[in-house]
Amino acid sequence: MSNKEAYEKKMEAQIEEWEAELSKLKAQSKQKSADAEIEYNKRMEELEAKKEKANDKLADIKSAGSESWEDMKDGMQDIANDFGNTLDDIKANFK
Repeated sequence: MSNKEAYEKKMEAQIEEWEAELSKLKAQSKQKSADAEIEYNKRMEELEAKKEKANDKLADIKSAGSESWEDMKDGMQDIANDFGNTLDDIKANFK
């Protein structure tokens, strides 16, 4: 398996993990007060958008040549870090 293929698999697994976290958070939102649920849903939409951005970047990496994909890794890592930070913030603020 090439480095590119290994990276693609790693990021696919990461996105699947995010999807599981999103599902869990959505279930928890049903237990919130109305005002808290509105804010929670807004933040969840933000996470969904970031996940889609990650999917788009991964698609770009998959279609990239064997040399140019390396240049895209930093952008993907930035997206992953941003998603993770937002997810952690939501978990901390909506317990």
